[in-house]
Amino acid sequence: MDKKIHLKFNDLAPDAKLLDGNGNPIQLSSLWKNHVLVLAFTRHFGCPQCKEMVDQLIDAHQTLTDRGLLLAIVSHATSESVKTFCDQRAPGVLCLADTDRAVYKAYGLYRGNLWQTIISPRIWSSNRRLARQKGFKPELPLPGQDAYQMSGTFVIGMDGRIRLPYYYEDIADHPPVDLLLHGIMGADWKKPFDTKPLV
Repeated sequence: MDKKIHLKFNDLAPDAKLLDGNGNPIQLSSLWKNHVLVLAFTRHFGCPQCKEMVDQLIDAHQTLTDRGLLLAIVSHATSESVKTFCDQRAPGVLCLADTDRAVYKAYGLYRGNLWQTIISPRIWSSNRRLARQKGFKPELPLPGQDAYQMSGTFVIGMDGRIRLPYYYEDIADHPPVDLLLHGIMGADWKKPFDTKPLV
């Protein structure tokens, strides 16, 4: 059994090659080379909370761009399914496919338990709210997608180091957009973390 890891602040971000919606390979390090990268991993396309998360990111997309942040959304669907989903829900955003979930694992994102994915009262409350407000209802995942897969969001600096690792407590938990924009106490995502000891 693979040892589960969680990335921490200032860890080196795992580099990997993913496919875009047209099946073209994209190296993650090429994305953070010139921009601070917001790397958002989704669960599956039938998940109401994932649709809400994507909608929130799209609503903030221009603001993220204006602040010099590049948004990339990762799914474990096929490139074709990623393209269809993102053309509908995230036009103009870079969407990437990780069909074997190797990059999910590299970023410490594994299958959740029943509490994290189905039976938490917060999930049921979220399902009711999203059905009422947006008409989102839980649907079965597409073939090859896993309903137990957990999400996560990472801010990666141009030095390739993790500025913000956000691991979900359950599937109804996503990072506030303000946290992605401003960090904790107004952190400047572009500045490398100074590891020099105080004299």
